[in-house]
This record gives sequence, C-alpha cells and structure tokens, in this order.
Amino acid sequence: MTGPRLLHYSDVENAYDTPERIGRLAGTLRERHDADPDSALVCGTGDNLAPGVLALTTRGAQALDFFERVGTDVETFGNHDFDFGPERTRELVAESPQQWVTANVEAAGARFAADHTVAWTVREAGGAGVGFVGVTSALTASINPKAKDLGFTEPVLAAREAIAELRDAHDPEYVVALSHLGRGDERLAAETDVDVVLGGHLHAETVERFDGTILTRPGVNGAVCFEVFPETGEVRRHAVEDGPLDAALAENLRGRMADAGLDEVVAHVDEPVERTETACFHGESRIGNFVADAYLWAGNRAVEGGVDLALQNSGGVRSGPPLDGDVTVGDLVSVIPFDEPAVVVELDGAALRAVLAESGGSDVGFGAPDWWHGHVAGAHLVYDYAGHDLVSATVGGEPIEDDRTYRLVTAAYLLHTADEFPTLTGLERIATLDTQYRLLVDYARERGIDPAVEGRVERRGL
Repeated sequence: MTGPRLLHYSDVENAYDTPERIGRLAGTLRERHDADPDSALVCGTGDNLAPGVLALTTRGAQALDFFERVGTDVETFGNHDFDFGPERTRELVAESPQQWVTANVEAAGARFAADHTVAWTVREAGGAGVGFVGVTSALTASINPKAKDLGFTEPVLAAREAIAELRDAHDPEYVVALSHLGRGDERLAAETDVDVVLGGHLHAETVERFDGTILTRPGVNGAVCFEVFPETGEVRRHAVEDGPLDAALAENLRGRMADAGLDEVVAHVDEPVERTETACFHGESRIGNFVADAYLWAGNRAVEGGVDLALQNSGGVRSGPPLDGDVTVGDLVSVIPFDEPAVVVELDGAALRAVLAESGGSDVGFGAPDWWHGHVAGAHLVYDYAGHDLVSATVGGEPIEDDRTYRLVTAAYLLHTADEFPTLTGLERIATLDTQYRLLVDYARERGIDPAVEGRVERRGL
C-alpha cells in the first residue's frame, strides 16, 4: 500500500479547443485513476472553466464534459473561472460533479456559492484520510473585471484558518492545499502546515519541496498531469501527448465546435506561426507581432487622425498549436479568447516610456524574471535586464518626446488591472474598437497572416 495518490491537473484553459489534447488528458487521468481506484483522488486547481474558444461559446459548459469523464473529486477556483461573471460560475459549480473547495472567495461577506462550496473537506484514499483546503489569488478582482464584485481575502491567512478547523474536526493523515496563487504557492508551502500544495496560475511546470512539503504545478493547456504520492514524496510526471485518448470526449467537443460555426477559413499560413511559451513571453515573436499589427491596423482605420503604436500584453496571447495551413475563425479566437475590446488611449511621452518599460515585467505577479510582457507595433525598444531599464524607445522611428501626446491601441483589460502595465491603470479610453479576436479575424481576411520578426524588441543583460 503506497497510501493516497493525487492526480493533479490545472490551467486546462484552451486545451478544450484541441479535442484530441483534452481527450488525451482525460484518458491519461482516467488510466491513472483506474490503475488503483481506491487510492486515487483527482484534483483540479483552477482555470479549468476558461478561457478558450469553446469556453466563450458555451460560457464554460464544455468543462462539465471533462469533469464528468475524469471523475474529478475536488477543485478550487482560478481567476479565469469567473470570466463569465459570478452568477455563471455559480451555475457551473452547481452542475459539476466535484466538490469545490474555497477558503478565501467571498460574495456579500459570505463564502462564494456557499450551497455548493466548502472551506475544507476530507476524502479517504489509499487507507488514509486526506484533507483539502482551497485558495485563490487575492489579485483576482484586479486581473479579472468580471470578478470585481467578489471578495478575495488574504489566502495564506485563510488557508491557516481552514487548516486549523480541518485538523480540529478530523485530523487527517495528510493535508493538501489546492492553490491558484502562482508564485504565492511557495509562500503557502513554506508558511502553512500542509503536506502538499497542488498549485496553478503560473504556467511553468514546477516540482519543488519546502521542508518536506511537496509543491507541484502542471503548466498550462493540459499538456501534463502529475501523480503525487504524499506518503513517499514521489511525484510522477505524465505527458499527455502520447496518452490514451478518450474518444467520446474528443468527439463531443468537436461537435460543440462545429455547432458554434468556428470552422470558417479566413487565411492560409505557409510557415507555421508558433504559439509556445517562448513565443509569447521571451521577446519579439511572430505571433506577438501579428496581434500588435492587427491592433495598429484597426486603430488607424477607426480613429480620425490615426494612432501611433499598439501594445498587447503577452499574457493575453494564449499558447497553443501553431497557426498553420488553413486558419479558421476558431484558430484566431483561441489566440486571444476573451470577450473584451481593444481600446485607444492618449498619454504623454513620459508616461508612454513608463508603459513600455513595464514590458520587462520585473514587478509582474506571474512568470519568470526573464519573461517579456509586451508585444508592440509602431515602436522599437531596447531593454536591459541587468538594471531592469528601458535603454531606448522610438515610435515611428523617432525618439519619444516627453511633452508630445501619443495614441496607443491596447487591450481594455490593461486599463482595469494593476498587475500588468500599471501606468495604464485607470486611463480613460478615447475610442473603443471591436473585440480583440474579431480584430485578428478582420485583419487576417484583409491582410493575410505572414508576420516576421523585425527587431522591434532588443533584450540585453540576459
């Protein structure tokens, strides 16, 4: 007897848009569960309702198919699980088979969806009791406008209180934190009395130990799941690519996509445009330039007098399969699968320089220190990571002038959050463009998809 086994998935996000990928994730989890059903507990740690193309069209209902097929036991909330508003999240929680666990998400001063959520719970597996608590990033309301009416209390304090209640009531052999804190997972592991932290939010795969506490994060888009053995400390990594296929789930999701009318071809790509983590977060890339070019094109068409430059936050460009061959509406929706517009703002040169410097991301609450958080069109940037300094910046080939007013096209989301590009937070828009993914579709129809890396961003000191 090896005690309980925790089957951990997280940040499934747009894996639903690749039916074979989500089918193989489900098949892998089911295979590992069925190897010894009495010892297995299937655990999700947030951003498993959204974002994605199917998430937009079904408002998260596609996840219910997945939960049913894998037999999820426990789940906590991620920031994207509120993408369609708290009421829709309540509906999905009520319909899903697993127990949702949250110690720090509140609505009107009480636990969110209290009829269907708990602050802690206990499950028996492998001859032992396993207690679970769940916490979500306290920044969620600032990074997801649809969650602004909810409260997110300090997660480590909330976890401590829930753990104390759990131990007083049951004192299980193992205590597990279901966490969607990103870098805060490390603090949770170090500062609470838990045996395992199953984490999420940060999209880099992680297996770490803190004084005997195991911390895992399986990355993003359903590429990997982990099998964690609290009794021995062993963690097994299961790559999904070659795993068994849940053909019924994959076929069901293909049907959902066809019903949503996402199969229209709008462009053809001869050289695949990669959408890997490297492409999204490690400087200039073809996918980043495509998005920024579409914004700049749309802004110049829509705003009298035109715009000067465009900026897309790297976190808004979702990793996934490359754009290759015939590119459909659904493919482009999956690049930025959010129901939010692009906007135009005006700011002086000093503020613009500050915004562009924030692409270096030294203060962003997610990602590694060398990540790059901005894709641009109409500008050239030189950034030094040794001093976290924007060495130079030009717009339209000319140095930025402090007293000149510039027009910038960007994602409306960045005016709401302080987690990325805080200089933009609270600025008033002078124009609102179409939904971001619709701009990509319109641009692809008219201009095609053939972006190039042109030296828009130079990164030094790495």
